Amino acid sequence: MNRPDELLGIIKGCKNGDNDSFSRLVDLYSKRLYGYFYRLSGNRTLSDDLLSELFVKLVKKIGSYKGGSFDGWIFRIASNIFTDHLRAKQKQKKLIENKVLILESASVGLKYSDKHSLDKLQSQLDKLDEKTKELIVLRFYSGLSFKEIAQIKKEPIGTTLSKVHRGIAKLRELMVE
Repeated sequence: MNRPDELLGIIKGCKNGDNDSFSRLVDLYSKRLYGYFYRLSGNRTLSDDLLSELFVKLVKKIGSYKGGSFDGWIFRIASNIFTDHLRAKQKQKKLIENKVLILESASVGLKYSDKHSLDKLQSQLDKLDEKTKELIVLRFYSGLSFKEIAQIKKEPIGTTLSKVHRGIAKLRELMVE
């Protein structure tokens, strides 16, 4: 079979929900799409995550492919996923920067030892993994309830409570060092 006919057969199988067809499509496109994400991000883990997100989205959207260049169609989805990632990253960065500004302005009247403690806290907060740091910032700097955070993260409230508790414990350990 030549490649265009084979690809059309694979796409048709995917539209019919055939798992083997999806596996073949992943085999055909995973290296190129991973390379695309890796060249944009320079981060292997992020590239893996974005690639996984793309294939999950592909399962949902394959029915909307109406013909034309499949490469163009799938890379447009990849581009949208990367753009969404950048927007989310920028939003998180702005949130953290705003909280730092609030903390800095609140610390104007503090004595030196208090300012030093705030600087140390921020420094140790930066040592936490990004997900834990975000949870702590959402809870303690943004003032969101555990229920609100759990809804944002689309996870059970018990999971959120546990993650925040472990994050605070880790932060305490770092502050003592």
